[in-house]
Amino acid sequence: MTTSLTTLVRTQPDTVAARAVDVARSALLQEVPPSEVGDHLGVEAETEAERTVTHFFACSRPGYVGWRWAVTVVRAYRQKTITVAEVVLLPGADAIIAPPWVPYRERLQPGDMSPGDLLPVADDDPRLVPVYTFGDDPLDADDKAQVRDVAKELYAGRVRTLSREGRDLAAQRWYDGDGGPDSPLAQAAPQPCSTCGFLMRLAGPLSETFGVCANGDANDDGRVVAFQHGCGAHSEVRLAKKHEPQPLPEHALDTTLGADDYESF
Repeated sequence: MTTSLTTLVRTQPDTVAARAVDVARSALLQEVPPSEVGDHLGVEAETEAERTVTHFFACSRPGYVGWRWAVTVVRAYRQKTITVAEVVLLPGADAIIAPPWVPYRERLQPGDMSPGDLLPVADDDPRLVPVYTFGDDPLDADDKAQVRDVAKELYAGRVRTLSREGRDLAAQRWYDGDGGPDSPLAQAAPQPCSTCGFLMRLAGPLSETFGVCANGDANDDGRVVAFQHGCGAHSEVRLAKKHEPQPLPEHALDTTLGADDYESF
């Protein structure tokens, strides 16, 4: 109970400091032009310091709609003199502020890279694992030393390969993307990709879920698609009779013309 009362007392603005509106405005005008300072908006007590309050003034600086000037003043114990501690510009509830900073690596989207761009991968990237973990000495005759040569042959000289976590992230990204079952194209498709003759199945752990579209007329040609995906270019799509091209009538010959008439043409 004592703690609550103490906190309550500390949140009340110091009377002398709260009345020092002119002192706060004078300090503010020493930092910024008068044209950028508006009305006094109020005062707020600092909860972590006794006899310290912050005065707020409207900001009329161009481009800072909703911002406000904050002037913090403090009064020493048993003193009536006010000291200005800080003058800053702070965003208000309706201020236009920059969005939260997102690191460059997280801002990259597919298609952002241009020819010549480089995107290094961290050594500890969880999406990759080394293709071997022992046998570093090529001269070692131990059986484990042969793993290095075998891994080099199986993985075509790659130092690292996709980890299980990297594979699962890719699968989830593909399934949730435009090549998955929930895309507008798939929702309007007559049949899924799993029954399409143009589907080329993948090998490995993803072979039961994904394939590659090989239909040059389809939007997803050359892209990974889920078996539940689909489009209107399915190999077994047939037009309804009313949509089929109408057959042309047989040619009609005019038999009323004579031989001489034909020669005139």
